[in-house]
Amino acid sequence: MRVGIIGMGIAGFRPATPELSWKELMFEAASRAYADAGVDPRADVGSFVTCAEDYYEGFGIFDEFVPDQLGAVLRPTCTVSGDGLQGLATAFMQIQTGLVDVAVVEAHSKASDIRTFDGILEHGLDPIWTRPLGGHAFVAAGLEADAYLRGTRTVRKALDAVVRKNRGNARFNPHAAYPANLEPSHLDAAEERFRPLRTLDISSLADGCVVVVIASEPAARRLKASPIWIRGIGWASDSPTLETRDLVGAAYARLAADQAYRMAKLRAPARDVDVAEVDDRFSYKELQHLEAIGLAKTGEAGRRAIRGDFAQDGRLPVNASGGSLGCGNVLEATGLHRAAEIVCQLRGEAGRRQVDGAKVGIAQSWRFVPTATGAVAVLGASA
Repeated sequence: MRVGIIGMGIAGFRPATPELSWKELMFEAASRAYADAGVDPRADVGSFVTCAEDYYEGFGIFDEFVPDQLGAVLRPTCTVSGDGLQGLATAFMQIQTGLVDVAVVEAHSKASDIRTFDGILEHGLDPIWTRPLGGHAFVAAGLEADAYLRGTRTVRKALDAVVRKNRGNARFNPHAAYPANLEPSHLDAAEERFRPLRTLDISSLADGCVVVVIASEPAARRLKASPIWIRGIGWASDSPTLETRDLVGAAYARLAADQAYRMAKLRAPARDVDVAEVDDRFSYKELQHLEAIGLAKTGEAGRRAIRGDFAQDGRLPVNASGGSLGCGNVLEATGLHRAAEIVCQLRGEAGRRQVDGAKVGIAQSWRFVPTATGAVAVLGASA
């Protein structure tokens, strides 16, 4: 059964939203998604999925606090303790069972309300081997970045190319918290934090919410929608311990991509994909993820980034939205935002960041430090 995205809504994407509670942020995004899809959540939707981590929220059993603002009171509602793209996979499977024909996926960040973000990340480190060392959780990213650069013989200049591209792309995205026109001097002057990572290599937190509505083909036809089809989707995890992971290759992304490509019957992604949105919450991650999911050969992503291949007018536009470096780190909403940006591209609604002729897009997510979990979705304007 074919399943497609028929509506989406985005709200926030600012460093802080003091005038809005997380419920109001969610209501705004949901209202836009329902208007876009032309659905009444109380009559047309069979399942609601919210993506949240209780540590980020500050309280447990988060789905108990979701139904009111989503229009899901007394309706089937569940929480995926994971990234928004994993939530999209969950809703996709629910529709594939035939039990529901329309589902809603929500993911959000109210990072400005979190007072102990570093402590939450530290709590995710292995309590026996890693946490007692006392380092910041981003040390893990620095070690991985160093291993990636060395293992692929990628030069530091490639990271600067990613930062300049994505922050520059964000200037044309109304849903971007950190747009900037950076010069090489800005990058050279940035403070080194977790060698080789500098401050500008690390995405900054932002508040935001993304809601998407997905439907089976018969339901989409009934609703007179024009879906962007989910042609394939996959997710995977690598080793839970830092010491036993492949720090160069992002195995979780490769495994998730393999699943998604098989489902989509996509045999040559580097040739057949028109636009990609990948997780770039650290600059090196964009390069590492592109290689892991087969959109660049191992060791070539850095050189191609310097050459401009991944620019909006390049051979394969990557993160034309600005990515997380430009739009902000919206925690569990990051992957769903990647998917929403691909939907904008495939609909031809991306405005000044539009990639001409985009028909097939890839959205890729990672659940952030210290995890090795990710997901990949192949989206197409036609099945």
